[in-house]
This record gives sequence, C-alpha cells and structure tokens, in this order.
Amino acid sequence: MAAPEKTVDVAIVGLGPVGAALGAMLARRGVSVCVAEKDGEIYPLPRAAHFDHEIMRLFQGLGIAEAVLAHARPAPAYRFQNAAGEVLMHFDMPPGASPSGWSPSYMFHQPGVEEALRSLLTGADVRLGRRFEGLVQDGEGVTVTLAGPRGPETVRAGYLVGCDGGASAVRKAIDGALDDYGFDEPWLVIDTRVGEGARLPDINLQICDPERPTTCVLMGPGRHRWEFMLKPGEDPAAVMDDAVIAGWLAPWGGLEHLTLERKAVYRFHGLVAQSWRSGRVFLAGDAAHQMPPFLGQGLCSGLRDAANLAWKLTEVLAGRADDALLDTYQPEREPNVRAIVEQAIFMGRVVCAIDPEVAKARDAQMIADRAKAAGAPRPPGPASTLAAGCILEGAAAAGRFFPQPWAGGSRLDDVLGDEAVMITRGAWSSDGPRSMALDAVALAPFRAALARWLDDQGADAVLVRPDRYVFGAGEPDVLARAWRAWSRQPVAA
Repeated sequence: MAAPEKTVDVAIVGLGPVGAALGAMLARRGVSVCVAEKDGEIYPLPRAAHFDHEIMRLFQGLGIAEAVLAHARPAPAYRFQNAAGEVLMHFDMPPGASPSGWSPSYMFHQPGVEEALRSLLTGADVRLGRRFEGLVQDGEGVTVTLAGPRGPETVRAGYLVGCDGGASAVRKAIDGALDDYGFDEPWLVIDTRVGEGARLPDINLQICDPERPTTCVLMGPGRHRWEFMLKPGEDPAAVMDDAVIAGWLAPWGGLEHLTLERKAVYRFHGLVAQSWRSGRVFLAGDAAHQMPPFLGQGLCSGLRDAANLAWKLTEVLAGRADDALLDTYQPEREPNVRAIVEQAIFMGRVVCAIDPEVAKARDAQMIADRAKAAGAPRPPGPASTLAAGCILEGAAAAGRFFPQPWAGGSRLDDVLGDEAVMITRGAWSSDGPRSMALDAVALAPFRAALARWLDDQGADAVLVRPDRYVFGAGEPDVLARAWRAWSRQPVAA
C-alpha cells in the first residue's frame, strides 16, 4: 500500500446530505476533514422528501436555514383516508408549533438542500469521483484507500465515518451485519413538476385503498410526488411506462398539468446495522439504518446521527473527552431509530392492506378510534428523548430535546453557539462547561421562557449539550461535576 497522502482528523465516505452535514459540523468546529464521494456531482433529481423541525434547527445552527427554505415548504397536515375518502387519521402541523420554533414538518427538494450543505465545505478536502476501496485501522487511526481518476489514493485519518448509503461499502469492510425487520414492499415513486393549471391536495395524503395503496405528498416548491404500491406479480418494468403512470394519476387530472421528472421502483424495507462502530470506524445514515418512508424520517435520522457524532468526535479529538464518549453514539441513537423503523412499519402495514375484508375491518376500527379520541393526535415521529448515554440519568429533563424560544427575529441557538452551555438562574462560575446566567444581556429576549422552563423542572440550572439535548437540569455544581466525569478534566473532591 502506498504511503498515506494526507493526515486528517476525520475521513468521511459519502457526500449525500448526511456526509455533507457531518463534514460541515466538524469543519466549523475546527476539525480537519476529508470527504470522498463516488459521484462527480450532486444527483439532480428528488429523492428524500421530508424533514422535521429538529432538522431545520440543525440547518439553522449551520447558518443555512434561509438557503434551505428556498427549496422547502411547510407541510400543514398529514392525513390517512380510505378509498371512500373517509378520514382514518389526521395530524395537523401548524407553523411554529414545535419545540424548535420552526414548523413541525417540511417538504423539500433534495438537490437544492445538498447544494446549501456543500457550500459549507470550502475548507475541507472534498474528493469527488472517488470510490471507496478499503480500510486498515490501528490504534492511532485509519488508512483509507480510494480509487480515483488518476489511480489509487490513500488518506490517513484519526477516524472514518461511512455515510455511503444503504449498500455501504464501509459497512461491508467492517463486516457489518444487518437486522432485517422483514418488511419488503415494492412501490413505484413518481416525481413531477406542477404546472399552473394543476389542482392538487395542499396536504400530505396516504390513500389506504386495497385496490392500490397510494401516497400523494407535497415536495419542494412547484413539485409533487406520488407513490403507488405494486401488487404481487406486477412487473416493475411495465409500471414504469408513461401510459400506465398517466392512468394511475388520472384521479388527480393525469399528466395534463404535470411534467414527469423522475420515476423509479423502490423496495421499502426496515434494516438496522447491529454495530455502528468498529474501532475507529463509524456508520451513519442509511449505512446504519433504512426505514419505510411512511413517517418521513429516513433523512432526519441520518442527520441526527451526524449531529450526535460531530460534537463527540470534536471533544475527543480536542483532548477534552475520553474515547469512551464515542461509545455513547449507538446507545443514544439506536433506540430512537428502531422506534421509528417499527412505527413506520406499523403504519406501512396499515397502508398496505390489500385484502378487502382486512381493509374494511381496519377502516371501521380506525374510524371508531378517531371518534373516541379527545383532541388532535400528536403528529407521528420520533420521541426526542435519550434514555441512556452522555446524560445525567435521574436528573430532571435528562435526555430530552431542549426547546428553542424565539423572540422577534432572535432565536436562542444563535446566542448559545456550538458548545455545551450551562444556563443558570444566577451568576455561577466553574472550570466546567461555558455558563450563561439568565440576567445576561444576550439572554434577555428569552429570559421569561427559560425561567418558566426551569420552574417546570424545579431546577436552578440546565446543562444543554452541543446537539441541543439536555444533559440534565438541577443544581449547577452537580451538573458540572457529572459533565466533567465524561471528560478528562479532574472531578473536584
């Protein structure tokens, strides 16, 4: 093997949204990054369709919220209905109704968002047209071999993260096994540009019709998507014919005011890697997990992986934390991912019922349940809570997603920055994490909201991690001592 060309802190394989976001988060924290991507340019057509408020908050933290909004729009509601149009479930998602202050749900055009993410990598070593070939790791780092346009290349890195998709070559290189949830359904995905004369739903729909289960959803501005379940025995190649597609779109006016942009048959399935770490090698995004799209959480889950891993790698590389901090990555993220996979499969089985009698019984039960429900149901999605890991277990709010108050044009995270921060009722100083008292001028717009939150927890302080999850709430000295226990800093007697 040739001598490594360059030593960087972190090598990333795969420059989709997850790899680009991870690279950007590391680079803005001063971590040197090399990103390798097999393709020479951004894939120009839609793929992922949805992200939620946590992800918009992540984009905000990266400074690209406005750029992303140019390619996204809020999704006001998500409805499940049967073939007769009867509502089985309905979830309202009003603007601003989330802990982050952003809209709960957004539909977007992926190429535009990827461009915004890649614009943040100007200081990174980005290598397009490079295919991952293999790795060798030792106690000090990882040597990565790439196949480039001029022949083999090698990169020496402290750590390697595989963000290279469902067929991950990095996962295969570490002999990563997958848990298969046994859900495998073929669907035809149709992406369209919408003309001026089109009259389409302004909410996202799941049509639970046993004749043809169908998804009809918004995409980025000026675009719409349909997904049609294939029945047993149907030929995937045959349903790609434009005439077939026009027939299936007939209930929405056919193709008269639509331009086909993309058509593809996908298999919706649930897979989770058994191990997300092997020594100095990590998996993130689809390399670590794949899920049916019925909750729109595939991309969201990958970006949460990136946010979780970025700050931990930074702390370890800077010598502020022991390598054991990295062992909390999978225990923190995997339960959330598995819960999403299982909930998505459950909802998929609701949608995918093609036996008329089973569908009839489903409809009756869901309509009855909806009639008995009090109030609007909570939109489907992840429970934003860490049950274990780098948190102070037993402390108030430990592991919960910390809210972001807005005041006029100001948002809390713009004040907090990228670090862990202790927010305290009164002045407090320590050798521990950075602290801000409620009477600080910078916190003035958010003081009342933060004080109410502390009151609700019965706490004098809260320690918020860089990824905006709560380490714990309570007494500041107790929180600081526990935080230092995760680092190399000495713990006071």
